[in-house]
Amino acid sequence: MIAPTKSGGSAAKLPGLSLDKFATSMRADFRFAPLNVLLLIALFVIGLVVHLIMNSFDYYAVVLFLGSALVLGGVLRVAQIWEAVVILGTANGLIGYLVLRPNSEILLVTIAAALLIAPSIQIAYQWERAVLLRFGKFRGLRESGLFAIVPVIDKVAQFVDQRIRVTDFSAETTLTADTVPVNVDAIAFWMVWDAQKAVLEVEKFEDAVILSAQTALRNAIGQNELSTLLSERDRLGTEIQKLLHEKTSAWGITTQDVEIRDIIIPKGLEDAMSRQAQAERERQSRIILGTAETEIAEKFSKASDHYQDNPVALHLRAMNMVYEGLRQKGSMIIVPSSAVESMGLGALGGLTAFGRQAPGGAQAPADPPEDDPVEPSA
Repeated sequence: MIAPTKSGGSAAKLPGLSLDKFATSMRADFRFAPLNVLLLIALFVIGLVVHLIMNSFDYYAVVLFLGSALVLGGVLRVAQIWEAVVILGTANGLIGYLVLRPNSEILLVTIAAALLIAPSIQIAYQWERAVLLRFGKFRGLRESGLFAIVPVIDKVAQFVDQRIRVTDFSAETTLTADTVPVNVDAIAFWMVWDAQKAVLEVEKFEDAVILSAQTALRNAIGQNELSTLLSERDRLGTEIQKLLHEKTSAWGITTQDVEIRDIIIPKGLEDAMSRQAQAERERQSRIILGTAETEIAEKFSKASDHYQDNPVALHLRAMNMVYEGLRQKGSMIIVPSSAVESMGLGALGGLTAFGRQAPGGAQAPADPPEDDPVEPSA
């Protein structure tokens, strides 16, 4: 089987490492599951019992029958092709004839029957469809459950999984419309709805779907700018899904959804974009602050219209400002001299200073009298 790698490519796997995958690939003629192994061993045991009933007990016959059953079961579990059945059956029958002659008729019949019947009983799981070929031509699809095939003549081309599959793919170092190299990782949800088309019209439909998805992703990246890729992932995934579905629908495959998982940009560009965003936020904060200052000035301008012809209101406002300042900041307030004269704050400030006490409870001393000026002598 060809399995997708993390980077979206493909890496070959040895068939012997995964018997289930090998049985569902184009290199297998049938699926030799544990049920087939059990059936093979059972037929050999039945033949051994019949042989011992009709002939005297023979130690070599027991070893040959049981050993042949175990060896053939293990080998056919790995090599699931009719050529292995024919070659191994002929070799085992020849060995049995040479060892047990002339009482080897039952052994030869048992070997032939077991090797032809055991692989002929096939099982398709609930989510699978088996594509059956006879003499190389399409014979039909087999539903889930047990079904039989004609030995040597029939071939199960592939067991097709019709469940929804999730495939990850990526586009590495692909230029956007504004010439920015990016690495994009995505996943595709797809399923086979027509097993006949998927097997007969495409050599390896799994690889075809992955490569088509990569091509569609690269085209979508090249047609959009970086800002669009970062802000409109859903739209980009929808575009790729539509392109992929149009291509794979003729193969009996439908693409349900494509999602963009990650977009990786160069480190230097990432730092530059971070500084740009920081500068943009600083600009917006300055604009907001200037707008606030303008609004405050407008409010003050409207307030001055009320205070212009109402000196009592202006005086009360000034007293309230002084009081708030004394209560929050302490007893020392610096105000312009013009405000003291125009608002009458001198008396209030003097009374406040006069009311302060020196440390220890004593009144604060008054200012010392100024010395009389000394007239210069002639």
